[in-house]
Amino acid sequence: MLVAAVLVQLAIGAVYAWSVFSKALQDDGAFGWSKAQATVPFEVAIGMIFVGSYIGGRIQDTRGPRIVALTGGVVYSIGVIIASLARADSFWLLVLGYGVLGGFGLGMVYIVPIAMLQKWFPDKPGLITGIAVAGFGFGAVITAPVGQALIDGSPDVPTKAFLWLGIGYLVAILVGASQFRNPAAPVTTAAATTKAAEPVQARQFTAAEALRTPQWYLLTAILTLSVMAGISLISVAAGSATDISGMSKVGAASLVGVLAIFNGAGRVFWGWLSDIIGKMPAFLGILGIQGVCLLLIPHASSPALFAVLAALVYTCYGGAFGTMPSTAGQFFGVRFAGAIYGLMLVAWSLGGIVGPLLISQLIGENKQYTLGFTVIGIIALVALVVPLITRKPAERAEVTTG
Repeated sequence: MLVAAVLVQLAIGAVYAWSVFSKALQDDGAFGWSKAQATVPFEVAIGMIFVGSYIGGRIQDTRGPRIVALTGGVVYSIGVIIASLARADSFWLLVLGYGVLGGFGLGMVYIVPIAMLQKWFPDKPGLITGIAVAGFGFGAVITAPVGQALIDGSPDVPTKAFLWLGIGYLVAILVGASQFRNPAAPVTTAAATTKAAEPVQARQFTAAEALRTPQWYLLTAILTLSVMAGISLISVAAGSATDISGMSKVGAASLVGVLAIFNGAGRVFWGWLSDIIGKMPAFLGILGIQGVCLLLIPHASSPALFAVLAALVYTCYGGAFGTMPSTAGQFFGVRFAGAIYGLMLVAWSLGGIVGPLLISQLIGENKQYTLGFTVIGIIALVALVVPLITRKPAERAEVTTG
């Protein structure tokens, strides 16, 4: 089950390799699009993830994980294949295929293993969901070189690469998702009740009930702020590496690929650690480390120091995605985890849009990296207040069953 989940996440995690296609689309020998234009399909896809994850989560809670993952996988793959038909004069087709359909299908698939695996492994929810979403983080490590090789085969029409990628995604998702199912009955283990750092929520909140608690909004705020901090660096990683530390362009490009590994590893590490030290202490570490590193990055005069600080930020960025699913399950129960965490992924869209826009405006044409990273770093440190005041919802005498 876990292997199948990782396989599926690897396929949809390919979205993080968009920079490879963005660069190719801007090439004068290809479509010659502007940087802003080449970013739109990716931004639309990130925005649609929330829509797909919410709808997919609600369906999963009633119909089971397999049908949702298979449907989402087909939509995602067809969207990518449609994107392969886009040409320089059909920008809208790339936005529709990759952005709208691809992002929606991605969201449907992404939420499934996160909710499903918590029901199979209640004693290690953070570790297990961390491993599953680590596949998403590692997706770009595989897709980036494969995508570049396909683009090199037809550099004047880089979108042709999406045809073979879409077919590959479809096969991987169909193979993995066909194994998905919920346990016949809730899985319980002694470890689930005796080794957890914090007690598991006995009451099973519905999505509507969760939305009526302040805790849902506090958790969403934590995820939004963590995503914003990490993705701010991700959006300018290559350029800042060369401008701040003097790293070569080739070295910066290689660093971005290596950092994707830390993104994936952070999901496993922080998910595992949160099972031991508790969820809010983990988020204090995630936000605090990001904040300190972001403050130090503009002063990293050596490539080695820049790489270390960036790796820590990437690890914590991934850690938020690895830790939050089990946190939501601990706060609201796992029965309706699909819809509850699916709604919470609005944080991905908010942070993923605000962070890059804010830091790009602060850095500007004059490359004011100190201003940009200092502001984002301070925001991350101020955000430490949120996990400090966040507590689990009180349980009622009655427990939702069914």
